[in-house]
Amino acid sequence: MRHVIQILGIGLMSISLTYGCDLTNRKEISKPLIAQAQAITKSDYPKNNMVKIALLLDTSNSMDGLINQAKAQLWDIVNEFTRAKCGNSMRPELQIAIYQYGNDGLSAREGYIQQILDFSNDLDEISEKLFSLTTNGGEEFCGQVIQTSLRQLEWDENPDNLKMIFIAGNEPFNQGKLNYQDAITNAKEKGVIVNTIFCGDYEQGIASHWKNGALWAGGEYMSIDHNRHTVHINTPYDEIIIELNSKLNQTYIFYGSLGKAKMKKQYVQDANAYEMEADVAVKRAVSKSSRLYKNEQWDLVDSSAQDDFDINQLDAASLPEQLKEKNASEIASYIEEKKTERRHIQKEIQELNIKRENYLAEHQKESDESQLENAMLQAIKKQAADKNYQWE
Repeated sequence: MRHVIQILGIGLMSISLTYGCDLTNRKEISKPLIAQAQAITKSDYPKNNMVKIALLLDTSNSMDGLINQAKAQLWDIVNEFTRAKCGNSMRPELQIAIYQYGNDGLSAREGYIQQILDFSNDLDEISEKLFSLTTNGGEEFCGQVIQTSLRQLEWDENPDNLKMIFIAGNEPFNQGKLNYQDAITNAKEKGVIVNTIFCGDYEQGIASHWKNGALWAGGEYMSIDHNRHTVHINTPYDEIIIELNSKLNQTYIFYGSLGKAKMKKQYVQDANAYEMEADVAVKRAVSKSSRLYKNEQWDLVDSSAQDDFDINQLDAASLPEQLKEKNASEIASYIEEKKTERRHIQKEIQELNIKRENYLAEHQKESDESQLENAMLQAIKKQAADKNYQWE
C-alpha cells in the first residue's frame, strides 16, 4: 500500500445533533454557487430531518487519546448516518459543531472555552477543525461549556427535531462557578439532550458526577478508554478504495478563489486521514462517496444539480484553466461528463465497501464499546428511535 502515499502526495500538489422526522418531503434550499467568490454563509436548511451534533471535547493535557479517537472515528459516525431514515424513508441532513474546553491556551476570562466550529455540514471543514486541536492545561468547567454552546449555537425550536450534545472529559463534572444542573436545565428547555462521556473508569465517572449529569439531562452516561488504540484489520478492498478516492477527487471542478482553497483542503484532509491509518482513509473515502459529502458552494458538478444553477451566469475568470476558453455548451458537456464519472466511482466505492464490511464481520472480534464512536452511536440510535428513526 506504500504507493498510495505517492498518490496522495501528487494530489496535494496539483457533528449538538437535531433530527427532524417529518413525513412529508421538503425541498432543501441551498445558496447558489455563482454568487460565491467570497466566504460561505450559513445554508438555509429546512427545519425538519436535520441532524445537529455538538461535540464538547476536553483538550487538557491528558486528552490526546480522546482527540485522536475523534479524528479517526468521525467517518464511522458519518457513514452510519448515511443509513439513517425516518418516516417515509426521508434521509436526514447532518451538521456538526465543535467546542474545546479545559485548555490553558484558551482565555481564562471565557472559562477556557472556545468554539472551534459552528454548525456545519462541510465534512472537510469538520475534519480540518478536529485535526487543528492540541492539548494543554487545564481547568475543565463542564457546566460552563454546555451553557456556552447553548447560547452561541443556533438551536431551532422545532419540537420534532432531535438535538444532542456530547461532552467528553475526565475531570469532576461539577467544577466551575456555573452549576451543571442549571446548564442542563437550560438545555432541556431548548429540547437539547446532553450525553456525557467520561474518559476513564466507569465507577470513577459516577463518583465525579458524570452519570448524574446525564440522568439530569435525560441523556446517556458512558465511559471510554480514551487511550486505547484501535487495532485495524486490513482488507483486500482497502487499497482499491483509496485509489478510487484519488480518481474521485479528479471529478471536482472548482469555481473561484474559494473553490481552489476548498479543493486543496479536500486533498489535505485525505492526507490527514491516511497519516493516521490507511483504514481511516478508507472510511473517509466511503463518506465522500455518500450523499452527505456535498460541495455545491464551490464545485460545479454539485452546484449544477441545484434548481437555481445557470451556466450562463458563470464568470469565465473564476473558472479553472481547462474551462476558461470553452463556451456554455462545452462547459455543460464537461460538467455532465464529470458528473457521470463521479457517479460511477461513488457506486464502485459503495459496492466495494459492502464487501469490505462483510470481510470485517468475518474477521473482526466483537466491537469495542470503550471507543468514542461506539459510545456516541449507541446513544444516538437510542434517542433517535423516539423520533421514528431507523437504520438500514
